[in-house]
Amino acid sequence: MHELALTEGILSIVSSEQKKNGFSRVLQIDLRIGEYSGVIPSCIEEFFPLVAKDTAAEGAKLVMETVPAAFECFDCGFKGPLGKHRACCPDCGSTAIRMTAGREFFVQNLIVE
Repeated sequence: MHELALTEGILSIVSSEQKKNGFSRVLQIDLRIGEYSGVIPSCIEEFFPLVAKDTAAEGAKLVMETVPAAFECFDCGFKGPLGKHRACCPDCGSTAIRMTAGREFFVQNLIVE
């Protein structure tokens, strides 16, 4: 389960920010998780209390925002979502597309005291 390593990474970011900014406690951690990131939010929620125990983030609230997938067509300029299980532009049918959003996984914000 790579979510355990990802959760440990979140705590590493918290620790680094605590050293830089000197806060004592984290109240909330805001995460952005792309629809196609491969991250399972429920696993992050499950591992977080275990990994955060005895750290400044113990008891912090996790707020997870899902970033929907978005695409761009190189042929017609379409920008937006594709239907599920589609690999072509909904406007022109081209397969010359690239994903512009939806793979993200990062800490957006920390609320601390």
